[in-house]
Amino acid sequence: MALTSIAEFPDGIAADLAWLELKAAGIHAFLFDGGMASLGLGMMTPARLMVDEHDAERARALLDQSA
Repeated sequence: MALTSIAEFPDGIAADLAWLELKAAGIHAFLFDGGMASLGLGMMTPARLMVDEHDAERARALLDQSA
Protein backbone atom coordinates (compact mmCIF):
# COMPACT_ATOMS: atom_id res chain seq x y z
CA MET A 1 0.00 0.00 0.00
CA ALA A 2 1.47 3.33 -1.07
CA LEU A 3 0.04 6.32 0.77
CA THR A 4 -0.51 9.69 -0.83
CA SER A 5 -1.42 12.98 0.83
CA ILE A 6 -4.82 14.30 -0.24
CA ALA A 7 -5.25 17.25 2.14
CA GLU A 8 -3.52 19.34 4.81
CA PHE A 9 -5.20 21.03 7.76
CA PRO A 10 -3.90 23.75 10.11
CA ASP A 11 -6.00 22.38 12.98
CA GLY A 12 -6.63 18.89 14.28
CA ILE A 13 -10.41 19.22 14.49
CA ALA A 14 -10.85 19.84 10.76
CA ALA A 15 -8.47 16.97 10.05
CA ASP A 16 -10.44 14.63 12.31
CA LEU A 17 -13.73 15.59 10.65
CA ALA A 18 -12.33 14.89 7.19
CA TRP A 19 -10.88 11.58 8.42
CA LEU A 20 -14.28 10.57 9.83
CA GLU A 21 -16.01 11.49 6.57
CA LEU A 22 -13.68 9.23 4.60
CA LYS A 23 -14.04 6.44 7.16
CA ALA A 24 -17.85 6.64 6.88
CA ALA A 25 -17.50 6.25 3.10
CA GLY A 26 -15.39 3.12 3.55
CA ILE A 27 -12.07 4.72 2.64
CA HIS A 28 -9.16 3.82 4.91
CA ALA A 29 -7.41 7.07 5.78
CA PHE A 30 -4.54 8.01 8.06
CA LEU A 31 -3.69 11.28 9.83
CA PHE A 32 -0.09 12.33 10.23
CA ASP A 33 1.08 15.18 12.47
CA GLY A 34 -2.41 15.69 13.89
CA GLY A 35 -0.96 16.17 17.36
CA MET A 36 1.20 19.07 16.20
CA ALA A 37 -1.79 20.76 14.58
CA SER A 38 -3.81 20.29 17.79
CA LEU A 39 -1.09 22.11 19.74
CA GLY A 40 -1.59 25.18 17.58
CA LEU A 41 1.46 24.51 15.44
CA GLY A 42 -0.56 23.67 12.34
CA MET A 43 0.84 26.51 10.28
CA MET A 44 4.35 25.07 10.70
CA THR A 45 3.38 21.38 10.69
CA PRO A 46 -0.13 20.85 9.27
CA ALA A 47 -2.04 17.63 9.83
CA ARG A 48 -1.79 15.54 6.67
CA LEU A 49 -4.65 13.28 5.59
CA MET A 50 -3.35 10.33 3.59
CA VAL A 51 -5.01 7.46 1.74
CA ASP A 52 -3.94 4.59 -0.48
CA GLU A 53 -3.03 5.93 -3.90
CA HIS A 54 -5.83 3.86 -5.46
CA ASP A 55 -8.43 5.67 -3.28
CA ALA A 56 -6.99 9.17 -3.69
CA GLU A 57 -9.22 10.39 -6.51
CA ARG A 58 -12.41 9.16 -4.82
CA ALA A 59 -11.33 10.60 -1.46
CA ARG A 60 -10.54 14.02 -2.94
CA ALA A 61 -13.90 14.10 -4.73
CA LEU A 62 -15.72 13.22 -1.51
CA LEU A 63 -13.95 15.96 0.44
CA ASP A 64 -14.56 18.48 -2.37
CA GLN A 65 -18.30 17.74 -2.23
CA SER A 66 -18.46 18.45 1.49
CA ALA A 67 -16.47 21.71 1.29
